[in-house]
Amino acid sequence: MYTTATAFLEALRDAGVSYIFANLGSDHPAIIESLAEAREIGRPMPRLITCPNEMVALSAAHGYAQATGEPQAVFVHVECGTQALAGAVHNAAKGRVPVLIFAGASPFTQEGELRGSRTEFIHWLQDVFDQRGIVRQYMRYNNEIRTGENVTQIVFRAMQFAKSDPAGPVYLTAAREVLEQEVKPRKIDPAFWPVIPPSPAPAEWIADLARALDTARRPLVVTSYLGRNPEAVAELTRLCERCAIGMIESVPNNINFQSDHPMYQGMQGNEPAQNAALAEADLVLVIDSDVPWIPNVNKPREGVPIFHIDLDPMKEQMPLWYLPATHIARADANRALKQLNIALPGGDYSERREHYTAQHAERLRKLAAREVPGSAEWITSRIRQHLDHDAIVLNEGITNYKAIGEHIGPREPGGLFTSGGGSLGWNGGAAIGFKLAKPEKTIAALTGDGSYMFSVPSSVHWMARRYRTPFLQVVYNNGGWRSPRLSMLSLHPNGYASRSAEIGTEFVEPPDYAGIAAAAGGAFARKVERAEDLDAALDAAFRAVREEKRAAVLDVVIRECGQSAT
Repeated sequence: MYTTATAFLEALRDAGVSYIFANLGSDHPAIIESLAEAREIGRPMPRLITCPNEMVALSAAHGYAQATGEPQAVFVHVECGTQALAGAVHNAAKGRVPVLIFAGASPFTQEGELRGSRTEFIHWLQDVFDQRGIVRQYMRYNNEIRTGENVTQIVFRAMQFAKSDPAGPVYLTAAREVLEQEVKPRKIDPAFWPVIPPSPAPAEWIADLARALDTARRPLVVTSYLGRNPEAVAELTRLCERCAIGMIESVPNNINFQSDHPMYQGMQGNEPAQNAALAEADLVLVIDSDVPWIPNVNKPREGVPIFHIDLDPMKEQMPLWYLPATHIARADANRALKQLNIALPGGDYSERREHYTAQHAERLRKLAAREVPGSAEWITSRIRQHLDHDAIVLNEGITNYKAIGEHIGPREPGGLFTSGGGSLGWNGGAAIGFKLAKPEKTIAALTGDGSYMFSVPSSVHWMARRYRTPFLQVVYNNGGWRSPRLSMLSLHPNGYASRSAEIGTEFVEPPDYAGIAAAAGGAFARKVERAEDLDAALDAAFRAVREEKRAAVLDVVIRECGQSAT
């Protein structure tokens, strides 16, 4: 029997979905039956990955899409599973990561009028007025599948939204009766729903920017996620190298520039200090950045011209957002930089080249001085020594985000990622997704102890063993959520809480972080409390991942927190 469920699964397959990250429920009998039938008769279908937790399921699909650019599917159980996706929905939306989320809906008949009618008490409890409304504001597209007759077109349209910039998650629902509907197979060409190609910048706009860059004394580029496209990294490197333009990253989500390049001036995050390169810039080009600086504490000088290139320059999902920029272009970064490299062939920029090169060298000297044994900077430097040149690093360090980003060392484009959002717990599921996408790569997830707890390690490490996706996870253990304390101190530096040892963010008598992974998935587990033991622990952990093909978790206690470079 060919049903809506079968047509739905075939549409996902034809749209390029390789994996379904699933947390199945009473709304999915037709899907379960269709997958079983496909196995029996040899019909190709996406592979089902069982995910005991929805947050982990979406984080895994998120990681796979970051690694490949191809959206995968996440199946969850009605409105309960939709809500359990939690912060992973925020991360996919804010990170502009394509993924298709499907949730069933409670049956809409109750007396057996149609196959799939209500048979369990939860079908009444899980019936809500607006299930799609739970996630609507985060979605690029949402819809209900009402019949199997056009389910293929609905899937292709959803995937077109998911993959066309600005990319992001999409959400579909269907009731049991609809999924059980018998339909006739139809062959529909997905080419009718192409990804919409990115746009170039206006030629006159590029000409104005080229003239400004040519005559500026301290031109500076600021970006956060240009590195989603490695070709754009090459074009930016070409521009900065030929024309001696400084470059900084603001809370970067990707590798946007080689950190050992002399034009690279470092990264900035939440530190309450003015960035020196930004302060002296007499022209700023912002490319693909949601938060190029925090104007309350750090911004360009008054009157400095600001040019802004972005696929979403108005940040349409952010209620409060603006830049003091009068030169704005809605354009693809790679295409705009190619245009700019043609318009600005290069000249004699020796003075600013010498300046930025000297500043780069000074920055490297300061970074080396901060790698004090026991500090987060030093821990990261030791991990750096054990990594393959093409390993993929996932950074969810939060308090130690900048220490990890600055001290992990030069990485190739596609070699370092963050979630792109602000909800913690992405790194564990993402590591599984990355490993499924890039099985030949070493995956290293570097996380704070708070982020580790949010990642649902019991589910993550069960999945890592079940689906043979070994990765290294290093827990930067600083005893709790340190970020809320820093936020409090920024507003109440001399208040009551500043004098209190406990403010509700400490992990007193913490769990055995590594032991959770060992119990759930047989991971290699070790706690490291002395600096002199770290290298041996890293040797053993990487051996477990590379040779024994099992995950490894190191719980590394930070005894002395270093300070990241400005």
